Amino acid sequence: MTSDTPLTGVVLVDCARANAKGGLAIAAKQCGYGNSTASFQSALQAACSEMGVEINSLSDLLSDEAQPEGKRKGIEVAPESKNDL
Repeated sequence: MTSDTPLTGVVLVDCARANAKGGLAIAAKQCGYGNSTASFQSALQAACSEMGVEINSLSDLLSDEAQPEGKRKGIEVAPESKNDL
């Protein structure tokens, strides 16, 4: 559901995280910033900073599993073969 007014603080971060997979334009619209992605990004940076969270882009809010395959930060741990299970 799209917010009628621009969200701020923790509520903004939660909304941005929930809509991050859809991309910047969708997240901005859903969080009440309409087509103003620059205002959305600025408010999101400020909200994250207030919380002590450092982000470089909206995709930083995605969980590791939701990240595209090439951007995942973790490593895969698996046995060499089925016999090693």
